[in-house]
Amino acid sequence: MSTSRHALPRIVDRWTFLYVERARIEREQNAIVLWDERGQTPVPVAALSLLMLGPGTTVTQAAMVALADNGCVTAWCGEGAVRCYATTVAPKQRMDNLATQARAWADEEERLCVVRRMYAMRFATPPPPDATLEQIRGLEGVRVRECYRRQSQLTGVPWAGRAYKQSSWNASDSVNRALSAANACLYGVVAAAVAAAGFSPSLGFIHTGKALSFVYDIADLYKSEVTVPAAFRAASESRTKSIETHARRACREQFLAARLMQRIVPDMQRALGLQPVQVDALTHPGDVDRVAALWSPEGDVQGGRNFGDLAPLRKAPTAELAADDDEQAS
Repeated sequence: MSTSRHALPRIVDRWTFLYVERARIEREQNAIVLWDERGQTPVPVAALSLLMLGPGTTVTQAAMVALADNGCVTAWCGEGAVRCYATTVAPKQRMDNLATQARAWADEEERLCVVRRMYAMRFATPPPPDATLEQIRGLEGVRVRECYRRQSQLTGVPWAGRAYKQSSWNASDSVNRALSAANACLYGVVAAAVAAAGFSPSLGFIHTGKALSFVYDIADLYKSEVTVPAAFRAASESRTKSIETHARRACREQFLAARLMQRIVPDMQRALGLQPVQVDALTHPGDVDRVAALWSPEGDVQGGRNFGDLAPLRKAPTAELAADDDEQAS
């Protein structure tokens, strides 16, 4: 087990995550218990939004039920929580974040506003107000190229450009393989946070057409700060053939130093024009037993009721017909 319930890192108000590895997870009443070589550690899942399961973990079906009942997302991760292989969906999670994301994604003008915010967050300088999307992409490319050049100078690692092929992995130079490994780690962490906060990983604003488009958008906010320095440092320090392992370990250190997990959810909300306090990533206590609402152009309608009693599909019988029916029944 990587940490204890007494030191759960805070991500945003009332939103926490816990990474666990080499432990068995069971249910105890409405909580879960982590068993490892040191004994048991109770975890109150009602205060937890994301449980990240690393290598060597097993979890019982009863524990998964407890996690789902409390709106806690479970993510299956690589060592050190640096990759994400799969996540659950919390059925009782509020959909405020997803609704905001979908509205912004579907509106062309608002989508461009999100792109501009992401650019300003990534480079600390907003693009010119009259810049087109193509010009914004060009400005981004210049900044990224400068980031690579700067890291090459700092570490002494030669840089000839970003180039790699998955089909011929070993044909790439060491720094390109380190970058690919580091970015995969970053995508995994961001994917887990996206799932826990109730956003859609598919509705990207800059990237499109992939199941993880929004994950790629958010991950780009941190590459210049986290994965690029980690990859170049790994390439400069590695004396073994496993540059990928070195890069993943460097990423873990960079993630911790940058307090990455505490920043991802608030940054996603800011990119979409939300204040972090406006939309809570946790299921609200009062919503645990809340019945799903029904959509209406005039606003949401209360669910869990039979509207046939309020708006009958056929005209009610007249009093005279009703009397005839009573006589026949007698």
